[in-house]
Amino acid sequence: MLNIQLNEQPFEAEEGGTLFGLRDAVKPEADIVILNGAAMSADATLADGDEVCLIKRGEVPSEDELEALMAARHTPGVHAKLKSATVGIAGLGGLGSAIAVALARVGIGKLILADFDVVEPSNLNRQQYFVDQLGLLKTDALISNLQKINPYVEVEAHAVKLTPDNIFPMFGKTDVMIEAFDRADQKVMLMQAFAARKPDVPLVTASGLAGFGPEETIGVKKMKKTIYVVGDLETGAKPGCGLMAPRVGIVAHMQANLALRLIVEKECPP
Repeated sequence: MLNIQLNEQPFEAEEGGTLFGLRDAVKPEADIVILNGAAMSADATLADGDEVCLIKRGEVPSEDELEALMAARHTPGVHAKLKSATVGIAGLGGLGSAIAVALARVGIGKLILADFDVVEPSNLNRQQYFVDQLGLLKTDALISNLQKINPYVEVEAHAVKLTPDNIFPMFGKTDVMIEAFDRADQKVMLMQAFAARKPDVPLVTASGLAGFGPEETIGVKKMKKTIYVVGDLETGAKPGCGLMAPRVGIVAHMQANLALRLIVEKECPP
């Protein structure tokens, strides 16, 4: 017998069995068949350790099944590592709100969020909020949005302005910390705090994401042993060069992807 995962649960399949044969035996009505993270249109022979997911379009799964189906398109072995990880996000604007959404969608176990501000109209050009959330604390609005996306993510939110005196213990138990502030002095404050108190925790920060300049200039630079900067390190917001959703979104998703790599691969990019 083959030991495989079927909808994130252990399952014994027959030696020499095929993907579509498994579908026909277990859930013949499934019209989406996923093998090791890829949707399959052709049959394949099953191998030991394969991860298979069977989905019927339009079917609302049970609560027990939902999380497994959400993780179906992940690369094998990713979900368990993410589920046990905690990521901190300081600032819930264009960067932080998009980072939180991306990490919720990949199934991070816990998010610790901090922002003292409220949702206001100019935020809507790039931040992950809605018109009917204007005036709400960003922490409250984002919790509501994340629960609609992935109810299995634990969210701890703090509606406070971060200072050197309150960063810890608030962010004391994070596997990766993400800086998503607008102001340079806040960025420096967070980096100094982590360098002094949590020097082994990776800190992912951002610099240079304003306007609509070339996306290929955005990259990741390792500054110290555990500090990474995402952006072009040059293009700041100023008159004639504002903050816009596409470029902000590129940086936010690069920050989220770097956090994912640091959790899953335990490797530091150059």
